Amino acid sequence: MAKDDKEKLKRKVYEKQLRKLQVELCYLQDWIKATGERVIIVLEGRDAAGKGGLIKAITARVSPRVFRVFALPAPTDRDRTQMYIQRYMQHFPAGGEIVIFDRSWYNRAGVEAVMGFCTREQHELFLQNCPIAEHFIVNGGIRLLKLWLEVEPSMDVAVTVMASSSLTPSRARNRYAFSSSSRTAYCAKPSGSTCAVPPVTSRLSSG
Repeated sequence: MAKDDKEKLKRKVYEKQLRKLQVELCYLQDWIKATGERVIIVLEGRDAAGKGGLIKAITARVSPRVFRVFALPAPTDRDRTQMYIQRYMQHFPAGGEIVIFDRSWYNRAGVEAVMGFCTREQHELFLQNCPIAEHFIVNGGIRLLKLWLEVEPSMDVAVTVMASSSLTPSRARNRYAFSSSSRTAYCAKPSGSTCAVPPVTSRLSSG
């Protein structure tokens, strides 16, 4: 069998499995609407780790009125005078909704600290208060799922080369902005909670 045929076969298998999973998402949508559950999916990871593709796959066959996606822009001057998480809270789900944050309040744990958009004190305060805030989110009845996407080192060079023509200096720094402390904060269970779901880490490899 030719190499191209093998690649086509893999693609067909992928698409078949994807369709099955998208059907399951439709069942999930019906259940969310029937029960009035509220779900937040926090999607994080380094640049070019596949967040956009994952969101597209998740939302392809479901209603945008149930699966709502938010990728917030840089904070305004007014936003900067508010409690840090406040601008995200206004997008939290009502009954029967799933909200997906394409990047989230964890910007402060990584990108903002590395790029100098927050002070060291603000960064440390976030690391202290984030588990407490998530405790109130979870205990308030919202199901909080945190997904982390990461490219394996074996693929990272290839991804960087492919993206180099469009990488600005700031985006290049953002690819490595998540320090060990930020990922520790991301993986932390909400303070005092026993029902939090640990983050799911997706790793892309060259295999």
